[in-house]
Amino acid sequence: MIKTLHFPVRKLQIGDLVVLILVGFTIYAVITTAQRWKGVYQPDVVISLSRSALPLYALFSVSRAILAYGLSLVFTLIFGYAAAKNRFAERIIMPILDIGQSIPVLGFLPGLVLGLVAVFPKSNVGIELACVIMIFTGQVWNMAFSYISSLKAVPVQLHEMTDNIGLGKFQKLLKLELPCAATGLAWNSLMSMAGGWFFLTICEAFTLGEKNFRVPGLGSYMALAIEKNDSHAMIAGVLTMAFVIIFMDFVIWRPIVSWTGKFRLTETLETGAANIPSMSLLLRGSKVFQAVSSAISDLLNGIGRSRTNRLSLPNAVESSSAKKPRVKTRRMFRVANIFDQSKILRSLIVGALGLICFVVIGKVFVLVEPVRWVDWERIFVGTTFTFLRVVSALIIASVWSIPAGIVIGLSPKLTRLFQPLIQLGASFPAPMLYPIALTVFTTLGIGLGISSSLLMLLGVQWYILFNVLAGAIGISNDLRESFHLMGLSRKTKWLKLYLPSVFPFLVTGWVTAAGGAWNASIIAEYLQYRGSTLHTVGLGALISESTSSGNFHTLAACLIAMVVTVVSINRVVWSRVYQLAEKRYRFER
Repeated sequence: MIKTLHFPVRKLQIGDLVVLILVGFTIYAVITTAQRWKGVYQPDVVISLSRSALPLYALFSVSRAILAYGLSLVFTLIFGYAAAKNRFAERIIMPILDIGQSIPVLGFLPGLVLGLVAVFPKSNVGIELACVIMIFTGQVWNMAFSYISSLKAVPVQLHEMTDNIGLGKFQKLLKLELPCAATGLAWNSLMSMAGGWFFLTICEAFTLGEKNFRVPGLGSYMALAIEKNDSHAMIAGVLTMAFVIIFMDFVIWRPIVSWTGKFRLTETLETGAANIPSMSLLLRGSKVFQAVSSAISDLLNGIGRSRTNRLSLPNAVESSSAKKPRVKTRRMFRVANIFDQSKILRSLIVGALGLICFVVIGKVFVLVEPVRWVDWERIFVGTTFTFLRVVSALIIASVWSIPAGIVIGLSPKLTRLFQPLIQLGASFPAPMLYPIALTVFTTLGIGLGISSSLLMLLGVQWYILFNVLAGAIGISNDLRESFHLMGLSRKTKWLKLYLPSVFPFLVTGWVTAAGGAWNASIIAEYLQYRGSTLHTVGLGALISESTSSGNFHTLAACLIAMVVTVVSINRVVWSRVYQLAEKRYRFER
């Protein structure tokens, strides 16, 4: 039974006041966002560069990012669990993740915008929902890959222990699998929000043919400021973005990352209040927050116990020797019946997917039929150049982020020190810094053909760093002490302990960074700078150019090239590296 807390106002703590302020702000944000969604449809909202408009624009952008993250989290928990636990589901879901990751945000844009606007022609629901889903496509993939990898890496001994003590599937998920995946999921959630911010200027301000689509937000504000070359507005937008990121890091992400620390399978080096974020201390002192969290915990535990009791009921019946053969016969019949139904269900799923693929492929062939061989040659050459830039960005990112992630992750002090800085750097939309970076590159005489790789690097390096950090934080202190007692050299520790320990996380970082780099090419290879359009030879530039001109035939051909390239690399290279990480670098075996 959930207890209701009664306490007078004079006993309210500072934490209670903080919680009430946040609740009040959340209610205001929900009401304001709802009014925006229910408003009369305006495809090209007039964006004001006034500094007074920034708080409201920031609120709209944060609301879209949080809605997209919620959608990403639900998708990850459902489909990631299915892929990790069922081989048939894995064969279907993993290719979908590969294809979804390989399609850039602009690839989803035309269909989403035109389709949802047609469904909701009189309100802003369609255009806002399209923005949320586009941000979702920039967030979800690394979360899903990380969650699947974490579930598969749960030690076999722990699975056997939970089976022996009789935990049901739901309680096993709550008590074992989610805690084991918590650290990786938390750090990849940080990276997902960063991925959403990265494409903010595209999601909130874009052009389809002759039509301009804008929604009020920080992304559209910065896009207009860059277009107008208004340096004061750009600085104001950058500062507002920095404030939003620091605020969210203080209120949300630092407490979450600190909270996931208690789920590590190894002992921590340092404990105590000094390691607890200020926001977490405030929440611990809040009676309101404690009452709500206790109620949620009781509710989840109650659901888990009821499911376990229902699952354990046949065992109690089976204990009766007089009814044992009868129950066994019923159970066998029931299992056989479920198996037959699953075969039918699998056939239906395969048939439905086959029908969808047939329809999609037919539509794609119709779209790409007018594309000439000359255009296909341009696409092939552009794909080759973009591939080389992606590889270059991954190599440069790996050279510094792997050692930096390990060094920071091994030290709780460094983790606390650098986490907000890393979060700020990762979450900050790199396209907002492109004008500054381009000015530096132009001064140094570096053309866009080379500098576009460095522009990609500004966004994709964080995927590798965050995953290496998550892996380094989870390295067993017992193993570290054992290597120290044996007197092994630092080089041996790196080659035999640190690098193998973070390798499964590093693979996830590489895969998601590669997907992010292909997506980033649509911005890095084709961008506005000082009132003019800069572009170079590349697949990303062709996609951006086709979207701006409304040439959907060439756009479809470019998307086919990108999907085929990325999926082929994932199947040929990354899948084998994943298998290597799963089979060889598992210390519990």
